[in-house]
Amino acid sequence: MRILLFTGKGGVGKTTTAAATALRCADAGLRTIVLSTDPAHSLADAFDVELGDHPVSVVPGLWGQQLDTQARMEDTWGEIQAWLLEVFEWAGVAAIEAEELSVVPGLDEVFSLSDIKGYADSGEWDVVVVDCAPTAETLRLLSLPEILRWYMDRVFPMSRKVNRVVSPLLGRVAGLPVPGDDVFGSASRFYDRLDGVRELLCDTERTSVRLVVNPERLVVAEARRTYTYLSLFGYRVDAVVANRLLPEAVTDPWFAEWRARHAEHLASIEEGFAPLPILRAELAAHEVVGVEALRAFGTGLYDEVDPAAVLHPGEPMAVTRKGAGYELVLELPFADKDDLELGRRDDELLIRVGSHRRALLLPDSLRRRPVGAASLRDGRLRVTFSGEARDPGAAEGAADGASGTGGRRRARSAR
Repeated sequence: MRILLFTGKGGVGKTTTAAATALRCADAGLRTIVLSTDPAHSLADAFDVELGDHPVSVVPGLWGQQLDTQARMEDTWGEIQAWLLEVFEWAGVAAIEAEELSVVPGLDEVFSLSDIKGYADSGEWDVVVVDCAPTAETLRLLSLPEILRWYMDRVFPMSRKVNRVVSPLLGRVAGLPVPGDDVFGSASRFYDRLDGVRELLCDTERTSVRLVVNPERLVVAEARRTYTYLSLFGYRVDAVVANRLLPEAVTDPWFAEWRARHAEHLASIEEGFAPLPILRAELAAHEVVGVEALRAFGTGLYDEVDPAAVLHPGEPMAVTRKGAGYELVLELPFADKDDLELGRRDDELLIRVGSHRRALLLPDSLRRRPVGAASLRDGRLRVTFSGEARDPGAAEGAADGASGTGGRRRARSAR
């Protein structure tokens, strides 16, 4: 079973690419479902069919779905929504406004993860194609499993205990509706449905991310950053789709400068994302809407390539033996040493790239070993761990190039 996630800057054609890929998989005899996690859905518009919150048949072998967060909230989180409505009513919020406000930000991503996990576990599908939201929302979607795990392991149990002590007092003094065990139980049951979703999405044999770009400087720059952040969280990008390239048939001199810029940006895409394969799609003469138009687009994009295959092997993170110690290698393509910061807290390696941060839970073999050094070479972060296990209560010292305290350090650049 394969999961293919398509993302890119808004307007680059990721919905068209995802829809065409799903159609091509279905035409090859694979049981395929394509779903949109973008709050501004356009998947139904691409197929020119009506899609809803549950799978709808598009063509034989292909089903489509657009998530309805409000409907899913009512069906899945009834206890939580009922409590939120009571809180808003207590605060004097009008009923219709309370109904809208009860849809908590981020639920689109949570429900999407639940659906992806459910389809993968069902055994009913050969391919799950995901039309993701623009890159910022996609990064939030893919970092959510780790954040939820951290919250449910560390904060949720304590919040439940504190609630039992504080809630009766708040209810008596302020009259504030307080969550009961049914609310906490609902949240816990829903989280249990997401158990294992991160392992699924980071399984590089089953899940691949494909970046869709246009030959434009800003689009390519954002795609490079996205590639870095996806690698940071352990997700494999196995191909880049260069969309809306100027066709060779266009020879009008008015397009000469445009063609030169496209050639320049395409060269930077091929060089910058190497060794990833670059799939090319020309600028269409008409809107790519409807099954037949999508089928023609998919044929031109993939040609003889199997769209469901793993198009580029490789692991975003690996741990290898190095002398008496170990070396952790994390793919961080396009990361700059000035944007990279490392730290150590108990069993976690803290990695910050720009505004994105990850608490990487170290493998058992590394948890009691001190960090020896860190360097950034050829788009790979290399962190060495000494051969001797450290005292669990000892503080992690800063290596050379350290900045601040608490074991934070800058990785040396060896590029």
